[in-house]
Amino acid sequence: MPFDIIFFGGKGDLSWRKLMPALFQAHRHGGLPSGARILAVSRDSLNSEDYKLWLEERFKHLAWDEAYSETEFAEFSRLIEYLAVDLSVAESYQSVAEWVARGQAETVTMYLATAPHLFAGICQGLADVGLNSSHVRVVLEKPLGHDLESARAINKAVSACFTENQIFRIDHYLGKQSVQNLLALRFGNYLFEPLWRREAVQNVQITIAEDLGVEQRGGYYDQSGALRDMVQNHLLQLLCIVAMEPPASDDADAIRDEKLKVLRSLRVYKDHEIDQYVVRGQYREGMIKGAKVPGYLEETGVPKNSRTETYVAIRAEIDNWRWAGVPFFMRTGKRLAKKSAEIVINFKSVPHSIFGKPSGLANNRLVISLQPEDTIELHLFAKTSNRDQMDSDRLTPVNLDLNFKEAFGNQTVEAYERLLLMVIAGRLDLFVRFDEQQAAWKWVTPILNSWKNGTSLPRPYVSGTWGPPAASALVARDNANWTEEI
Repeated sequence: MPFDIIFFGGKGDLSWRKLMPALFQAHRHGGLPSGARILAVSRDSLNSEDYKLWLEERFKHLAWDEAYSETEFAEFSRLIEYLAVDLSVAESYQSVAEWVARGQAETVTMYLATAPHLFAGICQGLADVGLNSSHVRVVLEKPLGHDLESARAINKAVSACFTENQIFRIDHYLGKQSVQNLLALRFGNYLFEPLWRREAVQNVQITIAEDLGVEQRGGYYDQSGALRDMVQNHLLQLLCIVAMEPPASDDADAIRDEKLKVLRSLRVYKDHEIDQYVVRGQYREGMIKGAKVPGYLEETGVPKNSRTETYVAIRAEIDNWRWAGVPFFMRTGKRLAKKSAEIVINFKSVPHSIFGKPSGLANNRLVISLQPEDTIELHLFAKTSNRDQMDSDRLTPVNLDLNFKEAFGNQTVEAYERLLLMVIAGRLDLFVRFDEQQAAWKWVTPILNSWKNGTSLPRPYVSGTWGPPAASALVARDNANWTEEI
C-alpha cells in the first residue's frame, strides 16, 4: 500500500528521537508497508542529503536494543526527503501539495510534531491547498491546549478542516506493550474479570516517575507543570484502561465510549476538598545516581518565584457500580528516586486466614510495569519448601512473572512504532477522541483553578526521593502504602 507520511517539525526532538527511529525500526524488521515516502518539514534551509546526514549523526547517539548497520540506515534513508517550509506563510504549503502530487500514495499522514499553538494554522494551510481530502490523516501530538478553553479552540479549528475519523490524537502510553496486554488480560481472559471490581480490589495505584529534571525545557515546563503534562493525558488514559467496562467489540468507538464513561464518572472535587485529595510538590537539589542535581528553581528558564508543580499525587474516586468506594491513587513527578511507570492492583485480604499472616507483607497484587521494562507480575503467597520451616504455618510471597522481552524476544514493538503503523493502517482504537480529552480537562480544571487562585506553595521534596511526605500521608489515610514502601 503506497503511503506518504509528513513530519511537520522534522528537525525537532520528537522527530529525531522517537518518530524517525520508530519508522526505521519498522522498516528494518519488515513491518513498514511497501511504497513508503517520508517527508521531513522544517523552516531550516537544508536539502534532503543534508537532512539525512544530520539525522544519521543523531541516530548514532540514541540507545538501540539491537545495533543497526550502515546498510540498513542507507536503505531507510532512501525513503526520506526534506522540504524547507515556513509554516507561517500560507503560500509555502503549495510546495507540500506538489510533493504529495508527485507520488501515488493511497493515504497521506500529516504528523504535527510542533507546538500546539501551530496546529490550527497548519491545518488551515493544508486545507487551503486541498490536503484535507478523505485519504489524508492528521496526527496531533500532546499537549492539546493549555486548558479546557484552549483545547476546545484547537479542536474547533482542526475539525473545521478534517473530519473526526481523520484526526488521530496520540498518547504514546496507549501504544506500550504492557497497556496492550492489560487489555488482553482483562478482555481476552476470564480469570480476572470476577475480581476486577470493588468487592475484591482494595485500591489501584498508577505511577509515572522520572529521575530527570526539566533539563533545557524549563521555560516550557514552567507554563505546563505535572498536572497538565502528565495527569490530564497519560495518567487518566491509564486509569480508563484499568477501570473501563468491557466494550462490545474492538471497534475504536466501542473502546472509546467505555473510556469516556469512566472519565465522566470521576468524582469532581470541590475547592475546599482539593488540599485533602491532591498533593503537589516541587523538587529541590539532591542526588540522582550519585551526582548532585539542582533544584527546580535553579533550572535554566525557571522563575525564582515559580509555583509550578513538578510532582502531583491524587486520590481519585469513580462513582459507578463497579468501583464505588475504591480509591485510585495517581502520582507523577520529576527528579524522583528512579524512572518507572507501573499500574498496581492491590487486592483485599482473604476474609479469614487459616495461616499466620505474613508479617509486614502486602496482600495479593497485580503489577503491570510499563517502564523500564514491560512486565506483568502477580504477587501471591505459598507455603515454603525450606526444610527448616516445613512445620511453620507461615506463608511466604511468590511471584508469577511475565517478561515480554523474554517471552517474545527483541521483536516487541515500541509504542511510537505501533502507533505510527496504526495510523498508516487507519485504525483509531488506540487514539483519543476529543470528548475524552474534554472530559479529562473538565476534571483537572477545578484543581488548576484552586492552585491559580490560592496562596499555598508546592511542597518541597529532595531530588532522588519519592516526593513530598504528604503523598505518603495521602494513601495512609486509606490504610495503604505506595509500592516502594511495602
